[in-house]
Amino acid sequence: MDGLIVGFDRALRVVSGVASAARPTPGTRLPDGDLTEAERRKSAGLMRVNHVGEVCAQALYAAQGQFSGNPGTGAQFSAAAREEEDHLAWTAQRLEELNSHTSLLNPLWYAGAYAMGAVAARLGDAHSLGFVVETERQVEAHLASHLERLPATDFKSRAVVEQMRQDEVAHGAAAQALGAAELPVVARTAMRAMSKVMTGLAYYI
Repeated sequence: MDGLIVGFDRALRVVSGVASAARPTPGTRLPDGDLTEAERRKSAGLMRVNHVGEVCAQALYAAQGQFSGNPGTGAQFSAAAREEEDHLAWTAQRLEELNSHTSLLNPLWYAGAYAMGAVAARLGDAHSLGFVVETERQVEAHLASHLERLPATDFKSRAVVEQMRQDEVAHGAAAQALGAAELPVVARTAMRAMSKVMTGLAYYI
């Protein structure tokens, strides 16, 4: 029962945008770029997508940690979730600075990601870790594409995204080192398809 209460409280905090960062926000000392209104909207859309990704990461790690039968694996999920909460706070802060909002569909994103994480965990630690590796691989590529798409003068958003990209690479490597199994091609393809749907909606809503 205590675990359910803690999990529910965590979910409420994530979907409502309540997050605290343990590390300083990257790019805090960088100058505010001279963004046009169109550039500001573009940056906000991209950062909203990134915030949704972090909402999903919190749900995935919470489910995988809860249903993992290995304390060492569970500890890795908890450590990664803590760093991902930094990302959640950073992207929320940047959206506020851009006079924009987080996704209105965050409860849906969280619920869907939690269900996926629970299924992955039930398949065993090797497959659960493999799911993390593939997720982080796709997220890293996604963030790299955002660095190409963000306005050149949006220094603050670019600094946040670059630090996030580096952290995702590290999380994937840590999961790989714990014995992750390679996911089947069909699973990887399905994950990419779902990601496209999510990012397409989150950019606007």
